[in-house]
This record gives sequence, C-alpha cells and structure tokens, in this order.
Amino acid sequence: MENLVKLTIDGISVEVPAGTTVLEAAKKAGINIPTLCYLKDINQIGACRMCIVDTGARAFGAACVLPVSNGMNVKTNTPKLREARRVNLELLLSNHDKKCLDCVRNQTCELQQMCNDLGVDDVDRFKGSMNTYDVDELSPSIVRNNNKCILCRRCVAACNNTQAVGVIGPVGRGFKTQIRSPWGQSLNDVACINCGQCIAACPTGALHEKDSTKKVWDLLNDETKHVVVQPAPAVRAALGEEFGMPMGTPVTGKLAAALRRLGFEKVFDTDWGADLTIMEEGTEFIGRLQNGGTLPMITSCSPGWIKFCETYYPDFIPNLSSCKSPHEMEGAMIKSYWAEKEGIDPKDIRVVSVMPCTAKKFEAQRPELSHNGLQDVDEVITTRELARMIKEAGIDFVNLPDEDFDPVLGESTGAGVIFGATGGVMEAALRTVYEKVTGATLDKVDFTAVRGTEGVKEASVQVGDLTVNVAVAHGTANAAKLLDSVRSGEKTYHFIEVMGCPGGCVTGGGQPIVSAQKRMECDPKALRAAALYQEDQNKPLRKSHENPSIQALYDNYLGEPNSHLAHELLHTTYAARPKYKN
Repeated sequence: MENLVKLTIDGISVEVPAGTTVLEAAKKAGINIPTLCYLKDINQIGACRMCIVDTGARAFGAACVLPVSNGMNVKTNTPKLREARRVNLELLLSNHDKKCLDCVRNQTCELQQMCNDLGVDDVDRFKGSMNTYDVDELSPSIVRNNNKCILCRRCVAACNNTQAVGVIGPVGRGFKTQIRSPWGQSLNDVACINCGQCIAACPTGALHEKDSTKKVWDLLNDETKHVVVQPAPAVRAALGEEFGMPMGTPVTGKLAAALRRLGFEKVFDTDWGADLTIMEEGTEFIGRLQNGGTLPMITSCSPGWIKFCETYYPDFIPNLSSCKSPHEMEGAMIKSYWAEKEGIDPKDIRVVSVMPCTAKKFEAQRPELSHNGLQDVDEVITTRELARMIKEAGIDFVNLPDEDFDPVLGESTGAGVIFGATGGVMEAALRTVYEKVTGATLDKVDFTAVRGTEGVKEASVQVGDLTVNVAVAHGTANAAKLLDSVRSGEKTYHFIEVMGCPGGCVTGGGQPIVSAQKRMECDPKALRAAALYQEDQNKPLRKSHENPSIQALYDNYLGEPNSHLAHELLHTTYAARPKYKN
C-alpha cells in the first residue's frame, strides 16, 4: 500500500505519496510556485531560490528539493516570501545583459516572465560590477552568450545527464562563476554533438540556435536561383505552438501554405525522403540479415546520435546504416532526379530544410553529404526560425487555408510521418521489411511495442521464420546504456533505432520552447508524437514501399534500392572523431 503524507499548503489540505516535493504537492493543489533553475526530470538543485516557501523553520526552504512531511504547514505567498523572491530576482538581474528587445528569447524568456509576474521593474537597487563575456558563435549549430546566463545549470544537467555528453559545466567561484567548456574552449572545439538540448533547457537567451534566416531571405530574393524547401515530419507537430495553438496540433496544410507564401519555388516534404530512407535502409537491413552482414544494424537518421557514435562509441561505426538522413536524401534527389526532370542545372538549385533539430545545421555542412561538388542541403532553419520568418512576413498562420505539398517529392505515406517520434523509424522499417521478406501483407501495421516514451524499448518481431530482436533508444544517455549492454554481450539485437533527442525529433533542440511551468503540466514528447501518429492513421497509404512516387523514382531513375546509383547518391560513410581539437 502506498505511503501517503498529509500536509497543508496555503490553507489547502493535500495528500501525496511520501517522497513528493513541496513543489509537486503544491502543483497538485493547483498552486503555482515560481521556479527558475528547476526543470522537471532534469534539474532539481534549489539554486536560484525563487521557489522558496515558509514552513515555520528558521529559514525559507526551496520547494523543488524540500520533501513533504506529515502535518507540514506550508505558506507560499506571504509578504516576506514575495519580497525575498524580488530581492533574489533583482540580484540575478544586476549581473544580466538586459537588452531584451533584441534577444531571441524576448517574450519566451522565463526570467522576463518572472519579472512581469513579480512586478520587478527596478533593476538598479543592486547596481554594481557586471561580468562581460565574448559570445561563442563558432559552432555551426549553437550560440552561447554567457552575458545572459543566470547560472541555473539547467543546460549542464541536460548535457550531462540527459545526453551523457558533458561538455559544459560551472567554472570559477562566486561572482566569477560561469558555464563554459573545458579549458575555455568553444563549443565548436569540444565533443558537443550539436543536439541543442541545452537550448531547450535554457530559461533565457544564453543559448540559442545559429540563426540562418537572413541567408534564407537572401536566397529567396535571388532571382538566379531555384529555391526549394522541405520540412521535417516533426515540424508539423509543433509549429502551431509558436502561434498560440494547443500543443500537439498538427498543422501540415498550414505549414505548406506558409512556406509557399514565403516565396519558395517548390514546397516538398521530407516525409517523402523518409519513405525513400525506409526503402534504402530496409533493403540494407535485409541484406545484412540474409548475407551475414554486421549486426545489429543501427539507424543513421539523427545527426546528433551519429556524431555521438563517431565520438564516444567509434567501435559501433560498422553497425551504422550507411543511409543518409531523410532530408539529405531528398536534397540529393532534388539536385539530381528533380533537376533532370525539370531541366535545371543543379548548380542553380538551393535546398532549404526546415528541421526540429540544431544538429541538422552541422550535418548539412559535412563534406561527405554532397555530390559533384554540391552539398545535398544548402541551408537549415529550425522550427523556431521558420516561425520568426512567418511572423516577419506578416502571414496570418492560424487562419491560413490548408494546402498540399508539391508533387514528385512531396507525396508520402504514414510511415514517413512517424519518423519524427521515437520508435517511428523502427516501426516504418518493420512495415516494409516484413512484407518484403515474407511476401505477405501485414494485417496490422501498428507496431505499438516500439512506441512510447520509455528510455529504451525492446521487442521481438516474427518476420517469416526469423525472430527479429529490435531495440529503440532516445536521448544519447539512453543510447549509451543500450550500446554498453550490446558491447558487454548482455543484449543481442538485429536492429536498433537511436534518436539523439529525448522523445525523438518532436522534442529536438530547434522546436518551440516549452517553459519549466508548462513541462510540469504536460509531456511535450507524448503530445507532439500523438499528432504524428494521428496523421499516420489518416493517411491512405501507410507503408513506404506503397508510395507511388517512390516506386516511380526506382522505375525511372535509381533502378532498385541499394543499386549502384542509389549508393552514389543516397549513402555515405562515417569516421571516428577526436573528443577535443588540438
């Protein structure tokens, strides 16, 4: 029987399980206690002192780390508490770059919101010395501006615990403390995997994506270039949040319409590239399975995961699928197959990808993801950057009529759209692999065993006479645990899916910011994934090999999956990376 604790919070009687914090108990009672350093399931350290409460003890306690006890009488909203919080907030502001209007997090900054909530508008009471830092802009994906850092350590917890990368941490003591990489190096010179989970965790503008919107605007204004765009599956599950729509609202039709209004010549869909990926990756897996190839085969769609593997687990590089990621495959097809069909010189085509992921910016620059001297993808913008472009263009996104993607490289199946959720690549692959191996039609295409937000999921799937053991991991800390179990011989699998970010692409480092308070109320991973599964259910075709435009691509251009031309255009190689640059 569960051990329950009874307490009173602001006069409200509350009963919660033992071990619950006062912050969690207050939330259950409908009482919001302000927080800054707290981030559910990631950072609970009581450092910022914004969540202090009065329990009758000699000193106020931090609600995020204070466990409940029987008979506890908690006050969260006394004049002394409010004044103490204001003092703490003003002290933070005294060493903070307060240029809010030109900050990327203006109106989504938790520090700014707390100032509004607590009525803090006097920032000179503790005026004195301020630390100033150079902005680190060397990474292709992430900008770090310590002038806006409040030392909450949420980014440190995300990097160390969620991702098991650990390339940032507190350095120095007292007033001189800052968050930085070892030996003062740039993020570009350490083993950062560019995933952007530090950005998603940051409450201020201390971390943000490397902005590419000006480059994209310049491309759109260049009449000598054919500028085409492709949005990833996960973008449609989150973009609406930037315009006040409920989390988990699919906005596929509005997304296509908005991109067209921004001026792109063609609006294709990375879901098509996902279907193409399944054809190549599924065929590669069948070949390894039947011909004694390296197993387990591990998916290669997530660039953060790929860089993590190259850096921290290089012995697993032979296990990686040689397939490029979906948007890179689509970029290659745009500059070859589509260019040939349209009679356009590939040198005059520019491909822009809209991604939920900051690591895609790094990926697009990899020299091996090119053909005939041309990068497969020219520019990558995140979901947040696209939202800023839509707002800058004055487009009324919420009231846009739904439109379809352009044909040829815009038609997709349900298998393509679920790529954005953890387990989606595995499920899409199994739908095709099963039918290709057995020749039979799947009666039920939903492989629910690989769905959900557990850190590691396992399943055994009967494919003809063979039992295929599969595993799914999301977040590189979970990937590390899974790989360690394979390396030690504890686990044996045939096929593994890894996504670099928790929940997969739906909560990538480039998705709309979700505040700490909102994370206490809902699970973005589950809500956004549900939007993708809903779209999958509504698709007339739900298996990649049934996509008629993919079939036409092989019939008229590539020949067959894993053909010589397919390998030339759609596959790549990987290499071990040093953890630090010399």
